[in-house]
Amino acid sequence: MSGAVISSVSPTSPAAAAGLLIGDTITSINGVPPTDVIEYQRLTDGDEVVLLVQRGDEALLRRFGISKEAGQPLGITVESAVFDRIRTCDNHCSFCFIYQLPKGMRRSLYIKDDDYRLSFLYGNYTTMTRFTEFDLERVVDEGLSPLYVSIHTTNPELRAEMLRNPRGATSLRWLGALLDLGIAVHGQVVLCPEVNDGDHLEETLGDVLTKYSGLRTLSVVPVGVSIFSTEETMRPMRCDEAERTIKTVERWANVALSVVGRPLFYASDELYLLAGLPTPAVNDEDIVDLIENGVGLSATFIDSYTNFTPMNSLGTGFFQSVDGAPALGYRAPRLGTNLPTDGTTKEKLCILTGEYGAEVLGSVITGDDIEICAVRNDYFGGNIKVAGLMTGADLSRTMLEKGLEGVRFVLPDVCLSEGRFLDGLTPAELPAFVDIVPTSGVALREYLDTWRSDRSKRP
Repeated sequence: MSGAVISSVSPTSPAAAAGLLIGDTITSINGVPPTDVIEYQRLTDGDEVVLLVQRGDEALLRRFGISKEAGQPLGITVESAVFDRIRTCDNHCSFCFIYQLPKGMRRSLYIKDDDYRLSFLYGNYTTMTRFTEFDLERVVDEGLSPLYVSIHTTNPELRAEMLRNPRGATSLRWLGALLDLGIAVHGQVVLCPEVNDGDHLEETLGDVLTKYSGLRTLSVVPVGVSIFSTEETMRPMRCDEAERTIKTVERWANVALSVVGRPLFYASDELYLLAGLPTPAVNDEDIVDLIENGVGLSATFIDSYTNFTPMNSLGTGFFQSVDGAPALGYRAPRLGTNLPTDGTTKEKLCILTGEYGAEVLGSVITGDDIEICAVRNDYFGGNIKVAGLMTGADLSRTMLEKGLEGVRFVLPDVCLSEGRFLDGLTPAELPAFVDIVPTSGVALREYLDTWRSDRSKRP
């Protein structure tokens, strides 16, 4: 156990007043070594907090006694959400996208976790193959809800085969236990053509309705297949398969509505876009927890753009309400609080986005002065069409093909993490300057209105 390493201290916080510094390592809180940021929050919630801290190479630990209002945050952020060790995934799923990444990308992209704590904090999906009785007790005692569980199939043999882990055949027993004890859970099926679709999907949806009807939702998403996949059984889903899947999910959703009083089953936006069908409207509060899984994202974006209503900015999970929890992975800051702009107004605007994003934007943005440019994802082989996986190389190619003269380029920040694209390039390395806009309908609408207003003022 390495302890909680402090990465920031608020200047006016109790922690700052006590003398805590960036780089200090908290080894004990009120006599208890904290294992993760969830436990950290519980241990620091009272009005008297005693910390043992390792500072640099000092031989002796420092003791800090802090008096504050009960419930008042200490005012620090730590480097990692878990202090012992992230529970890594010991599955070897044939459809895992991490196995489909090329070599040489950022090291953090290759980390596979199967940690229920990160499921609660960040909305990561867990297969529960490493879940234990102790974990169940903690989840229930501390109310770590909702959790997000990868189901994929309820057929034990097929699930073990897909996860390439014999525990995959039995680990869904923990799902039943969680539901029986009142923990909210969102489920997911990554649908792989000719593997767990068709009759297998019918069986899964039927089993969920009879055995796990306490699930808040079950979302069905198509497998992503990159050019770097070495799995012979993995291929992208076809248009007709997507359409058939949607019909299956919608039929079972109607059954669930009559049986348990809510739809329960949802097909992702990607399935509708792949099938060439309009994405459905959002009328269920449970969808808020599925936005980052691609369910209801298009409708929510369109609604926030056309009605100018704020979009849920917290994202999946509750890490932003947990004092001290750091950003993680693609939830890390995009470019900071001030997104760059070169301050110029060109004759034409070009919005760069993924192929699916271009379809969504094309349904709400009109005008000859704005072009929506779909970026073909050659980096991953052309089968990946979401905006969040655009790379600097593909953006550069698209901009040069478009032409740079007289064009102002705009880019959603969802494809950046700490100022870098997946392939490690930065916006400054693109062939022309790009304005980067937060990925929400409201932010894009405000940007376009401002650009048009500035352009109209030009002589």
